[in-house]
Amino acid sequence: MIDATVRVDPARRIGAVHPNVYGQFIEHLGRCIYGGIYEPGSPLADGRGFRTDVLDAVRRLRVPVLRWPGGNFVSGYHWQDGIGPADSRPARRDTAWRKFESNQFGTDEFAAYCRAAGTEPYVCLNMGTGTMDEAQAWVEYCNGGGETPWSKRRIANGHAEPYGVKYWGLGNEVYGPWQVGYKSAADYAEQAREFAKFVRWTDRDVRLVACGGGDPEWDWEVLKTAGHFIDYVSYHDYFRPDPAGDPYESLVARASTGGRYLRDLWGLIEAARHRYDIRRPIHICVDEWNVFYRRADFARYGTLHEEQYDLADALCVAAYLNTLLRNAHAVTMANMAQMVNAIAPIFTSPEGLFLQTIYYPLLMHAEHRGSVALDALCESPTFTAWGQDVPYVDVAVTYDEPARRLFIHAVNLHRDQTARLAIAAPRADTDVSVWEINGPSLESVNSFERPDTIGLAGRHLRGADSVELAPHSANTIVLDLR
Repeated sequence: MIDATVRVDPARRIGAVHPNVYGQFIEHLGRCIYGGIYEPGSPLADGRGFRTDVLDAVRRLRVPVLRWPGGNFVSGYHWQDGIGPADSRPARRDTAWRKFESNQFGTDEFAAYCRAAGTEPYVCLNMGTGTMDEAQAWVEYCNGGGETPWSKRRIANGHAEPYGVKYWGLGNEVYGPWQVGYKSAADYAEQAREFAKFVRWTDRDVRLVACGGGDPEWDWEVLKTAGHFIDYVSYHDYFRPDPAGDPYESLVARASTGGRYLRDLWGLIEAARHRYDIRRPIHICVDEWNVFYRRADFARYGTLHEEQYDLADALCVAAYLNTLLRNAHAVTMANMAQMVNAIAPIFTSPEGLFLQTIYYPLLMHAEHRGSVALDALCESPTFTAWGQDVPYVDVAVTYDEPARRLFIHAVNLHRDQTARLAIAAPRADTDVSVWEINGPSLESVNSFERPDTIGLAGRHLRGADSVELAPHSANTIVLDLR
């Protein structure tokens, strides 16, 4: 047994929890879209070609914002190929993922899917092979009221109402040589500034996400040059074990160590706003994140990036959600990559689907969280990974002020010890509800054959001043305050 204590004061607030931190991402990658969310002709699809079983699973997560179409894919994507009659859309070679793109799922289908799923669309612009005119026309097509040629084209295509796309990304990973249109920081920053001006002059209500590089020099250049025109700087974070460390402990520790650059980036944003008199608020958008280090299982699935996630991966995801909450003042959007099949919480076959282990931390937060992040103190034993001391009990706390209800999101990362978590808070009574994600072992997985090995289970405790957290478990403890 290990002992930990969480101390909570509702007056100590980090900030509001923006719903958009629970966003998702879909890209034309493997079976994410075709055979994932979109499969015309399937007995599981509706008249629009949307897989209804996938839609149901997405709706359970209450996804607030959905990023599309990439990712690496977007740097060679020309959106005009994906509008108009389906039989007249040209197929193109996709150089990002080495396949042919049918363009059967395009802007109109994406907008319809967002409406069906109850989510906000977030569109990433092509700043690889794309032009400013092309970007401006895309905004006009989506958001114009019918007074311009491109909005008239949307109406002629059968979509009278504007899509109202608020969030637009200024390119994807342009800092990387793997990207079509790779640029230096200075070149990207200048181009992003000009794209941003043109897009904002087309629709002044848009929110723009500049491409961050996860590097202080790159991000400072972007803030210095384009900061007056943007609303977010992006950051991508993928988790993998340290080859020189314990495979399990170094993996789950990455969820905590990932918070280091979020704090650094927030410092850069605050310094740049002060130095260059940037009056508009700028926040962080973690628009790609997930566990991602295994190779594709080509022999079984024959497609790209189809990882099967185990309980250890779910604990890593749960701990990273805590990291996002502990940085709620800075991070106001995040998008797990990706939503279906390719490194995803939802996995399909032509006959059905199962929910991967990493689905359940998202579900637990969707159903059990408050709207304000509190600055809680957690005292816990630690282990060492990536050269840092990492708490075995990883905690974030959210608060529902109208209901005076507290949500303690606690992940016991210890592989074989129960954690006794003492709760120091001004409680109305000592009854608590606990929602838990756990399984037989850290290697436990869900599958088509055994879809319920890992799930979400609840219990009620009476008269509990502390809560025992099982080894390798993610938990949300719910209690009422005086």
